[in-house]
Amino acid sequence: MGNIIERLTGLDYAIVAVYLIILIVIGYRASFGNKKKTDETLFLADKSLGWSSIGFNMWGTNVGPSMLLAFASIGYSTGIVAVNFDWYAFVFLMLLALVFAPRYLAARVSTMPEFMGNRYGDSTRTILAWYALIKILISWLSLGLFAGGFLVRQILGIPMWQSVIALVSFAGLFAFAGGLKAIAKVNVFQMLLLIAVSLTLTILGVNKVGGLSAVYHSVPADYWNLVHPASDPKYPWYAILLGYPVAAVAFFCTDQAMVQSVLGAKNLEQGQLGVNFIGWLKILSLPLFILTGILCYILFPHLKDPAEAYMTMVTNLFPPGMNGLVIVVLIAVLVGTIGSSLNALSTVFTTDVYAESINPNATTADKIRVGRITVVVGCLFAIVMALAIDSIKGLNLFDVFQSVLGFIAPPLSVVFLLTVFWKRTTRKAVNVTLSAGSAFSLLVGITYLWVLPPSRYNFWPHYLLLSFLIFAFLLIVAVLISLLDTSPEIYTPAENEIRDLPKATSRVKIAWILLTIVMIGLYIIFNGH
Repeated sequence: MGNIIERLTGLDYAIVAVYLIILIVIGYRASFGNKKKTDETLFLADKSLGWSSIGFNMWGTNVGPSMLLAFASIGYSTGIVAVNFDWYAFVFLMLLALVFAPRYLAARVSTMPEFMGNRYGDSTRTILAWYALIKILISWLSLGLFAGGFLVRQILGIPMWQSVIALVSFAGLFAFAGGLKAIAKVNVFQMLLLIAVSLTLTILGVNKVGGLSAVYHSVPADYWNLVHPASDPKYPWYAILLGYPVAAVAFFCTDQAMVQSVLGAKNLEQGQLGVNFIGWLKILSLPLFILTGILCYILFPHLKDPAEAYMTMVTNLFPPGMNGLVIVVLIAVLVGTIGSSLNALSTVFTTDVYAESINPNATTADKIRVGRITVVVGCLFAIVMALAIDSIKGLNLFDVFQSVLGFIAPPLSVVFLLTVFWKRTTRKAVNVTLSAGSAFSLLVGITYLWVLPPSRYNFWPHYLLLSFLIFAFLLIVAVLISLLDTSPEIYTPAENEIRDLPKATSRVKIAWILLTIVMIGLYIIFNGH
């Protein structure tokens, strides 16, 4: 696989330069456009985001470079089954929009630990804050940066440490200067660009194969099935059905990096429509990302490593002048993900750790200063971690990402689902699940990934199923602790809180009904083989 850099023309360099300038202008205007700077802007964008910004921003946070690579690579080796990770998500996005978002916005919180802290006290808030920080650092920043460095290294042929440092400093700049508002503005622009470039790649690929029906008939029939039989070793239907929700609830409904866009909404309706909009955007994963991998399988069936599918398509199909755009899009996707996670990191640390325990009398200026220091520290940590991950060879990026999430997710999902759906949940149950439950979950994860890996030991269930089993176990334990607690401390909402929970407007209801109908239709269409 040749480096793109050898094919770059003056035009490519010009495109990259123009893009960087546009990006810096957008970021600068969002950061310093109006003089009334408060900590709200840095962390939650003044609560000024409309539905399209929220949708694009959450999507931009969600579509990391790891996803681009991974989806193309799974498309290359197994067909469209991976799109379940985006299409099945609509159920949990609906849960976020209709169940969690009204409660988050009604509670007027700026972080998830703060929300749980209001319900169960400071101990819960502190545990969750550290939990959130570790999660953002590892799963978002380090893994995201590693995938980005991997790509940049593949494109430019420069060593990992250089590409990682260049990427982080660029993304860090936006989080440092303008916070969520700058990132949201920049993300809308980047996502439109991503759609345009990916679509171009898909169209060029389809034409090269000779039209859609040729594409359809050139791969094994089961490539077009969303639901694989239970005997399928990689993605059996029951593993996705049971295991994916555990990660999805934690990811879409409780993850600061995802939820912060909704918390920054102008009002609840905009937030709910924004979340609905991501559901629609996620449909695009098939034509934009997965299909690239399937086309690559038809055109270049003998790749050494499926992870190179995306870049192989790019280097072979794009005419000169377009390669610059690809570099731009990859930088874009990265800046989006890393920028959002840095912002989430600094929001959680500043609000839940610094202003809560270290310096309760902190002024706005103090908070902004600490927020910025956090961004810098997060950058440094991510660089070290990404280089460490790079030294662990031969791991399929996506599976590592998914399996790590699979083991971080169960305690979070248990706690947030219980607090919203079961009034009897006690503080002790919440704290034990978050501390001991997480330790248990991660221990199982480490055993699974490194100590007794499934490649050598056959007794393990599918990793998604394993995640579900941990979830079920923790759920039962949490319920038992709540029921057996002799002096239960439970959260009792004020009367007006339940009565005043805002109802979904008719626009929101219509949007979700339409999305549900379309998603069910898609599942029916892609299973008729």
